[in-house]
Amino acid sequence: MDYLLIVLALVAIIVGLIGDVIPGVPGTPISYLALLLLHWTQYITYSAQFLAITGLICVAITVLDYIVPVWGTKKFGGTKSGVRGSTIGLIVSVFVLPFLGIVIGPFGIIGILAGPFVGAYIGEKMGGTPDNLAWRSAIGSFVGFVTGTLMKIIYTLVIGFYVVKDIIHIVF
Repeated sequence: MDYLLIVLALVAIIVGLIGDVIPGVPGTPISYLALLLLHWTQYITYSAQFLAITGLICVAITVLDYIVPVWGTKKFGGTKSGVRGSTIGLIVSVFVLPFLGIVIGPFGIIGILAGPFVGAYIGEKMGGTPDNLAWRSAIGSFVGFVTGTLMKIIYTLVIGFYVVKDIIHIVF
């Protein structure tokens, strides 16, 4: 049973990395699950404090991933229309595109990256914002989205380091 948990932990890290980039797959929580899977083996025991801290960071990053693109839009001078557009664009790219089957391949990735960007631009234009300011707001949304994605990837890589280190310790 322990070896099954070890294999599942490795799979969780790989799926977590994929989920960090592809919406609809909760990459950060899946990465955290890898730690829990190893903790449930007889070979590895993480402290409650370590699990609590990494769990809280997981929750914080998951929440921030939805907030940072909106914050980026505001920071680059976006109005409420741009923030709403960015939010709608993010929701469309996360929830609607996967249902349309546009997740894998170059169009899926482009759609995921473009959702908040296009949404912010359209929102600003519908709000009557001049073109140059609408583009600036859209860029802020994109910067926020990329920042959120980088946070998730860094978290998964750190968790992956612990998982791989501990698995190597078990095997050797």
